[in-house]
Amino acid sequence: MATAAETRPRTVDRAGPVRPDRRRPAGLTFYLMLVPSLVLFTLAITVPAVMGITLSFTDSIGFGEFEWVGLTNYVAMFSDPAILGSYGFTILFALVTVLLVNVVAFLLAVGLTARIRAKITLRAVFVLPMVISGIVIAYVFNFLFSNSLPQLGQTLGVAALEQSLLADPDLAWLTIVFVTAWQAIPSALLIYIAGILSIPNEVYEAASMDGASPGRRLVSITLPLVAGYVLINLVIGFKNFLNAYDIIVGLTNGGPGTATRSVAMTIFSGFTGGDYAYQMANATIFFLIAVVLAVTQLRLTRGRSAF
Repeated sequence: MATAAETRPRTVDRAGPVRPDRRRPAGLTFYLMLVPSLVLFTLAITVPAVMGITLSFTDSIGFGEFEWVGLTNYVAMFSDPAILGSYGFTILFALVTVLLVNVVAFLLAVGLTARIRAKITLRAVFVLPMVISGIVIAYVFNFLFSNSLPQLGQTLGVAALEQSLLADPDLAWLTIVFVTAWQAIPSALLIYIAGILSIPNEVYEAASMDGASPGRRLVSITLPLVAGYVLINLVIGFKNFLNAYDIIVGLTNGGPGTATRSVAMTIFSGFTGGDYAYQMANATIFFLIAVVLAVTQLRLTRGRSAF
């Protein structure tokens, strides 16, 4: 005869058996990899940053004795036309460039993911500018804008092209936008290609069966499904373009006058011009702007399936 314990219905533990924590403690290899990197990062990044922020509250010229001046450098920044002009140029340049880069890159990605011949070869060709140094690209286009294009303008009788565009304060910044976009489009293009290829073909086939035109499929299917990729390209691109330096140096060196001087150029010029502490205050504000953009990027991209 079965006992009461044997006839009692068995309960099933829905949570499952309790498994012991199998995480292993960090071994010697982990610390051998971590500690040197941490030391190098601290010495090369953290310590100089802390020293620079500290010296921004002084009148230091980069060496020798100094005195504490408090917030004087920061207050003076907001009434300095050179610094305000550099921020205005940099923000306008970054906004125009990031829009141009993403529009062109997205349209190219749509074309290079369509059913066309030699699309793999074309992708490789369009990606080439990404692997060339920015300063090399700038010097090549400097020669084109300063010599080849004016000669072409004289030959064709086009007065607007007879003078170097780099010498025109109203047009020089457009040349910087063009050259920067030419180099930056490939990286955005690769992200958009990855996004478009991740869309199932069944979605497009269903839309075609419902009679949707190619333009309708682009607006109603492709754009919404790659929205995460668009957002990532916009935020990363804008943050990168704010740090523009090498292409501007190679094209205009901040000229004509200071018409195309970026924030990064203004900061670096102060380091060698006796305004070390003043430009360190500028660099601190610029660093805070970069931090805000980085945090914004993390918040906007968190939870999205772009990668």
